[in-house]
Amino acid sequence: MGYVTSLFARKVVAAAGGGIDAAAMLASVGIAPDDPWDSGQMVPAERYYDMLESIAARIDVTDLPVRAGASMRLDEYGALGLAFKAATTLGTSYARVERYARLWTSVVEYEMRPASGGTLFILHRAGERRLGMRLSNEATLVSAVAIAREVCPVPLAPVEVLIRHPAPRSLVAHEDWFGCPVRFGAELDAILYADEVLARPNILGDEGISQYLTAHLDAELSEITHEPELVAQARAAIAQALSDGAPKMGEIAGSLGLSARSFHRRLSEHGMSFQALTEETRRDLAEGLLLDESHSLAEIAFLTGFSEQSAFTRAFKRWIGTTPATYRKDMARR
Repeated sequence: MGYVTSLFARKVVAAAGGGIDAAAMLASVGIAPDDPWDSGQMVPAERYYDMLESIAARIDVTDLPVRAGASMRLDEYGALGLAFKAATTLGTSYARVERYARLWTSVVEYEMRPASGGTLFILHRAGERRLGMRLSNEATLVSAVAIAREVCPVPLAPVEVLIRHPAPRSLVAHEDWFGCPVRFGAELDAILYADEVLARPNILGDEGISQYLTAHLDAELSEITHEPELVAQARAAIAQALSDGAPKMGEIAGSLGLSARSFHRRLSEHGMSFQALTEETRRDLAEGLLLDESHSLAEIAFLTGFSEQSAFTRAFKRWIGTTPATYRKDMARR
């Protein structure tokens, strides 16, 4: 089971206004309304999505993600917010998010990727693209621009915003707020920035303070990203078995000396499912193999458990947003 910071849930409920029972909505994700706001308090992602869908059943949520995301402030992100402010350029600020996002969510990863027309700030979130997740993704992209505008010395607008799911009934609120075209039904959830915008100095950039804060964040990150031994062993067993096709949970459990039921329960205790772990292992293995030019795409497809290269290409495009061949070329240029 993945988690997100309770800050997101509180912001959405506040943005929803009087059309909902705010206390009941917060209680549904385990938040006591009178407790102090604490970005370190986490809530289960699935319950957060449930809450968003409950709100959508009561009010028009067309522009709710815009209002919720726009209300995010760097001061609410703790040390990460300070590190974002202290970074010397906006590009460096976003690199902080790419590296340290795990401190406030276990279900989203971010990536900075060169692209035609600039650089993409990409949101990766695995799982069923249910309504709650779609609303959360929109709000997350809005919040990424909101915090950037806090550090930018001049008015800031992206080149384009890309969103994978279909468009809501109106794009007016989205395009007015972003100040650029918003393309739904895209292959990625991402914000495209001109490189000169990312190179622009931040208002409060300070290299000395930045180094101090990133050292603090590195220490925090090391405390929460130490992979449990069972998960590491399972990941290794999956990687070894992939050349024979996608492994079954019972097979991997047996190789670790566990029953399938015990293996499932212990993975769940670490917030992990076998399916998600297999998917992550395939993706990580594929990315690593693509860096080695001695492996053909057909070989990599085989080594990551795909019977056909076309199936591997489709899966990789779903994971990363681009084809294996394009990814290899992009990485070679870096």
